[in-house]
Amino acid sequence: MTAATITAQLDPIAQDWRAGGFALYVHWPFCASKCPYCDFNSHVSATVDQGRWLAAYRKELARLGQELPGRVLNSIFFGGGTPSLMAPETVAGVIEAARAEWPFANDIEITLEANPTSVEMGRFRAYADAGVNRVSMGVQALNDDDLRRLGRMHSVAEARAAFDIARDCFARVSFDLIYARQDQDRAHWRRELTEALGMAVDHLSAYQLTIEPGTAFGARHAKGGLKGLPDDDLSADMYQDTQEICAAAGMPTYEISNHARPGAESLHNLIYWRQGDWAAVGPGAHGRLTLANGRWATEAHRAPGAWLEAVEARGTGDSLRECLSLSDRAVEYLLMSLRLTEGLEVPRYLAHGAKLPQGKLADLIGLGLVEQRGDRLAATAAGRPVLNGILRELAE
Repeated sequence: MTAATITAQLDPIAQDWRAGGFALYVHWPFCASKCPYCDFNSHVSATVDQGRWLAAYRKELARLGQELPGRVLNSIFFGGGTPSLMAPETVAGVIEAARAEWPFANDIEITLEANPTSVEMGRFRAYADAGVNRVSMGVQALNDDDLRRLGRMHSVAEARAAFDIARDCFARVSFDLIYARQDQDRAHWRRELTEALGMAVDHLSAYQLTIEPGTAFGARHAKGGLKGLPDDDLSADMYQDTQEICAAAGMPTYEISNHARPGAESLHNLIYWRQGDWAAVGPGAHGRLTLANGRWATEAHRAPGAWLEAVEARGTGDSLRECLSLSDRAVEYLLMSLRLTEGLEVPRYLAHGAKLPQGKLADLIGLGLVEQRGDRLAATAAGRPVLNGILRELAE
């Protein structure tokens, strides 16, 4: 009996991950400063022993390579934190270690998140030489006053200069913008978004500013600060403006907050949303791995020191490994796939043992919030702004 046969007997949808692909996420937890809106696992540190961190990443990748032999790697994503604070030699070392464990797909996407400061943009060519072929830049605003309010360390001029350098160094460039900022109105946002799209970007992530507990903005807001935030109606209008302007520029939405020219979608994020597998290394990193005995959720120690010491002392940075039930996997697939314009593959969803509530589904279709296209079920343009409500109705 082959290993594949044994796996299939233990897990009736053991090969389901192949519909999404296989990726590697690498978390670099360090930043030069903590942005007041950020609730990511990021930390400010005056000094970082990059050689020690590279050794730990290599050790983790060797462990994962033994668990996942024979995979073809479709994507690597360096996230954070601020990965553009990594030494190019560290990035190159991680990529080399990954290549030693898994063959790379011919079209592998290797993304690095970057801030557009003068120091970080000076490393762009070295990152490209290391193998990075896509950069995602945290521009966030094209207004110097708002950049200061957001705690960003770059100016609009630096962002534009960094973008020009990135276009010369990388095959693909994305950048992030935040809208629904303090004292921002629709006309302001429309001008800013149009300006951004005029920079020949091929992928844009536009996120509504959210005030998260545990952040500096969260504490300030709780005390009555952060005056001038748009109300829900104005924020919704800005969302609709984003859809309209991006579509007119040839960058339609392919996910709730993401827009791309055809063929420039983020492959790495598509692997998440299509419920592929991804190995995850670094503090606080979350992964999904399909093994012979099921699909597992993994989570690493959040604190950088704890993660590093765990890898060195015990040979793994994982703090949690939990086997997901078929119903858990079905819910994850529903929640993630309906974020995509392409939607959910109904036969694949039903193979998890899940059901679609036909009465509620018919109501949602009648309201024009979802649509069925052959074997696919997708939220419509009218449904995407109220996706959370749609999910509550469908997730029996």
